[in-house]
Amino acid sequence: MTPPEADTLTRPMTETQRAAALRRTEVLLEVTRKCATMTQIDGVLAMLVELTSRELNCDRGTLFLNDPKTGELYSRFAQGSQSQEIRILNTSGIAGEVFQTGQSLMVEDAYADPRFNSTVDQRTGYRTRNIVCVPVRTPLGQIIGVMQNINKHEGDFTAEDVSLLEEMTSQATVFLQSLQSIEEIEQVRAKELAFLSMISEISSEVDLTRLLQRVVAETVRMFEAERATIFIHDKATDTLFSMFSAGGKVNEIRFPSSAGIAGTVFTSGQSLNIPHAYADLRFNPSFDRQTGFFTRCILCVPIINKQGEVIGVTQVLNKKTGAFTDKDEQQLKTFTGQIAIALENSKLFDDVQRMKLYNESVLQSMSNGVITLDPLGKVITCNQAIERIWACKAAAVQGQLLSDLLGETGGWIIERIEKVKEERISDIFPDADVALSGVHKSVNLTIMPLVSESDDSKLGSMLMVEDISSEKRMKSTMSRYMDPVIAAQMMDGDALDLLGGVSAEATIMFTDVRGFTTITEEYGAQGTVSFLNEYFSLMVDCITAQGGMLDKFIGDAIMACFGLPMPHDDDPDRAARAAINMIRTLWEWNAQRRDKGLKTVDMGVGIHTDNIVSGNIGSPKRMDYTVIGDGVNLASRLESACKAYSARILASETTVAKFNGTYRMRDIDLVVVKGKTAPVRVFEMLDYHDAQSFPAMRDVLGHFDDGMIAYRAARWDEAIARFEKCLSLNPGDGLSRTYVDRCRAMQANPPTQAWDGVWVMKDK
Repeated sequence: MTPPEADTLTRPMTETQRAAALRRTEVLLEVTRKCATMTQIDGVLAMLVELTSRELNCDRGTLFLNDPKTGELYSRFAQGSQSQEIRILNTSGIAGEVFQTGQSLMVEDAYADPRFNSTVDQRTGYRTRNIVCVPVRTPLGQIIGVMQNINKHEGDFTAEDVSLLEEMTSQATVFLQSLQSIEEIEQVRAKELAFLSMISEISSEVDLTRLLQRVVAETVRMFEAERATIFIHDKATDTLFSMFSAGGKVNEIRFPSSAGIAGTVFTSGQSLNIPHAYADLRFNPSFDRQTGFFTRCILCVPIINKQGEVIGVTQVLNKKTGAFTDKDEQQLKTFTGQIAIALENSKLFDDVQRMKLYNESVLQSMSNGVITLDPLGKVITCNQAIERIWACKAAAVQGQLLSDLLGETGGWIIERIEKVKEERISDIFPDADVALSGVHKSVNLTIMPLVSESDDSKLGSMLMVEDISSEKRMKSTMSRYMDPVIAAQMMDGDALDLLGGVSAEATIMFTDVRGFTTITEEYGAQGTVSFLNEYFSLMVDCITAQGGMLDKFIGDAIMACFGLPMPHDDDPDRAARAAINMIRTLWEWNAQRRDKGLKTVDMGVGIHTDNIVSGNIGSPKRMDYTVIGDGVNLASRLESACKAYSARILASETTVAKFNGTYRMRDIDLVVVKGKTAPVRVFEMLDYHDAQSFPAMRDVLGHFDDGMIAYRAARWDEAIARFEKCLSLNPGDGLSRTYVDRCRAMQANPPTQAWDGVWVMKDK
């Protein structure tokens, strides 16, 4: 008797079975034929997705290949003219399960399977119903990826679908392996060619900035990093510096040569490959906090020149595909070895250029005129001061013999130049009459020899000229007795306009020292004068830097004016900036005094903008240029009010309304000052503060504004709650404490008349 199994094997196929087998054979041949025409792995991926989706009658498919270097499954797809890549961990989701186990899976309900990863559905809005996923094996049985198809159009995936999908992917595996190998070889070859090309270009680059830009850009590309930086050692300051950083907007960063990871590599001469930056105690996270960048991993190698000296370091951050490998470290060492000579040459060239630009800048910025001559007496350079003094052009002077420019009257200068060159000793000629191209000037003339330090050869000579014409001497003398701006205007012919009174809008500033009595008691007369001289020098510099005019010193107080005698479009802003800088400068000075064990002081500033009268006031024998008026008095009252409000800078509403800039301020009161009947709205300026001196400023200002609204509406409990909230955020906010006390006093003794929020000051 014939066994049943044998009967089944010998039984002829039906027409349906024969058609299905023929169709499967045709599909597999189609896979082979199309794979044979492919030259890139992307084409095979796209073709398999198309054919499997068609034959399995489903929505879509994805072929994932394993990247053993990152432990990820990746696939590529076309998007426009670009190829996009998606990556997932080879342990994640259904695809990761199939890759790890090597077993095909059919999932009838994706969301009922705990292995399913729904994040893609959540991101795209697409809903996965069912899945079939098979491993992609090589002829030797190695799993190199998975093929996944989803959402069969009718019903669920079947065992026949699994079998067909396994056969189709198996048919394409040989081609996939070959194309993967070709792609890897081409990537390595492209990197090597780019490396050789870059090294060739580097060898011809002498500009340090351009060199660093190119090297950093190529380093980021070669190592698939987010950022890279080349740090060069500056021997003069013993610091590491960089003028460019790929991925960040950096002009120049500089730090001690022993600081951080870069400093450790520089001082030790040994490379560091750190997979977790924040776990390494040598890592300095301050740059991350400043820029918002997050450093994950670091590869840092020394740059060593041919003499074996470490001249800098190359630092690469955050490899996109994981941590940096030993291969990356060796490749970066090779790269830095190739560029070391170019970097050293470029740095030398950059140092020479910097010195040249520095010397030229010094020459051009000098107020005295400078002319340099070659050994034959020909003019090599002349600065802008020479052009100004003799009203000539540098181009008309350079290249000519100085003897021709001086003419017959300058023969004695030529003789002196020759004598200075021979004796190599400078010579000075005060109040000399020098004519250049026929223009006579009274000058102080200095002639100096130019000698090479290396071989003691004569390079020529240099003439330094100080203009001491009568106009300049008169201005210099008058400026000792009055404001330099006024002196300049009087010298320009405006004296008659200044001798009378002028009414104009200006911003007045008053300042006063807090704690000055203690200084006078402890330091005595000499110590007090020394203290005031140093204090006034610092404060006046802040005023004049903003174009303000110092009016007078009143004991330890300062009165200044912005907008007179020369108005500006932003005089209130200038006064505000000056006041802010004065407080900051005072704090810095206090810190220095505190370190020396000396007494420190505080100050108050009042600012008000108004129409005032300015002019020369006094007697025929003694006159003083000053300003008077109601606005001056109000500025003084505001300065005095700083004590009552625990403030350092108070500005009137008139000044605040005219600000062009934006400042951190708060409306602190509607007050009637001593000697006035109309209330003035007063604002406190807080821009001199930082997060340490005034914590939670934004929140405090918000609660304070709400507190003031409640205060002016006589809602005392609500106002107290707001001001106490300010104190909880910043216990040092004396103004909020003042308002808590004031509100409690108003609760105990309510206003007898209609409350309008106006506070009357009894003291000046």
